[in-house]
Amino acid sequence: MDNPGKAHIAISSIIVAKNEEKNIKRCIESQLGVIDEIIVIVDSSTTDNTYQIAAAYQDVKCEVVDWKGFSGTKKYALSKTSNDWILWIDADEELTDELKNELLIFQQSIPPHNAYNIARRAFFLGKWIKHSGWYPAYVTRLFNKNFAQFNDKDVHENIKIEGSIGKLRYDLNHYTDPTIEHYLNKSNHYTTLAAIQLDKQNRKASVIDILFRPLFLFLKMYIFRRGFLDGLYGFILAIFSSVYVFTKYTKLWKLNRKKK
Repeated sequence: MDNPGKAHIAISSIIVAKNEEKNIKRCIESQLGVIDEIIVIVDSSTTDNTYQIAAAYQDVKCEVVDWKGFSGTKKYALSKTSNDWILWIDADEELTDELKNELLIFQQSIPPHNAYNIARRAFFLGKWIKHSGWYPAYVTRLFNKNFAQFNDKDVHENIKIEGSIGKLRYDLNHYTDPTIEHYLNKSNHYTTLAAIQLDKQNRKASVIDILFRPLFLFLKMYIFRRGFLDGLYGFILAIFSSVYVFTKYTKLWKLNRKKK
């Protein structure tokens, strides 16, 4: 546990992973020498070598568990941590050298906030997307667990913080979609979860949702948020994102019809 008598603030990290053998090594190694305790929770339906790779590190505590949903599994990971300060990091992310140095300085400080937002450099098909609304895209990833709680969303879960939230200066790297196949597979899964979540909230899919929301999102990303400055990658991303919205609300429409 954190000891107020010491200058050093110990940090635990939590990683929830499924079929991440291509990413998990990079994620873990970016934390070595900075993070005091690394917790990796591997989904029991994983079919690759994610667990074997993570468990090979002496400084990593690795466990295979049955899937409890995004929020539930992260709550479980949080329950396994020994320190008050937590870094929530995904398997397809890594600490940049600048962020590592910033965290080392943080560990010698008296934090004025209960949590901190971190910007992410998202890489789409290998390219850092600097516009399109994707950067800096701050996310709350460093927090004192005594003042934090994950919500219960089925998808795009986040964390509620009691008290003030600060901002770190440097970035996480996020290798979100290395291939088109990866994007489409993930999109299919996430749109299903998102539609189910909306249906649970008694949301009804309208013509506006299906026809105009996708068009508006494309214009917002590509024109208003200057996705055209990301070149062809920005155009592809805006198209794919609008299709994501179209698919989500079409799936919701189908769920609505089943209820009838």
